[in-house]
Amino acid sequence: QVQLVESGGGLVQAGGSLRLSCTASGRTFTNYDMGWFRQAPGKEREFVAQISRNGGWTAYADSVKGRFTLSRDNAKNTVYLRMNSLKPEDTAVYYCAAKGYFVPGTMATMSPKDERLYWGQGTQVTVSS
Repeated sequence: QVQLVESGGGLVQAGGSLRLSCTASGRTFTNYDMGWFRQAPGKEREFVAQISRNGGWTAYADSVKGRFTLSRDNAKNTVYLRMNSLKPEDTAVYYCAAKGYFVPGTMATMSPKDERLYWGQGTQVTVSS
C-alpha cells in the first residue's frame, strides 16, 4: 500500500501562512487522488481538501475555501497544501490522505474510518491569536 509522510507544520500567528507537504512512496503516485483532513482536540477528523490524480480537479471544505490551495507535483510524488490567512480555528493535526482513483465518491463524502483511505502520521499546525 502507499506510504505517506507529512511535513511543514508549526506555530504561526493568525493571518500568517504555512505550506504542508506530503510525499508518497510504495505505489504509483498517479493512481491516487490525494487530500488532507484535520483533527482538532476533542473533535472528529474532518475533510479539508482533495486533488485528483492528474491535478485537474480540486475540492475544498467551505471553511478553508479561498484561503487554502492544494497542488501536486507528480514528478516528486508530493502534494502541497498552501494555507493563507490562518485563523486560530485552523489549529489541528493535519493528516495527508490517499484514495485509489477507482474508489467511487470524493473524500468529502467518505468517513475518515473508511479503510480505503490511507493516512500519514499527521503534522501539528497551531495558529495563535
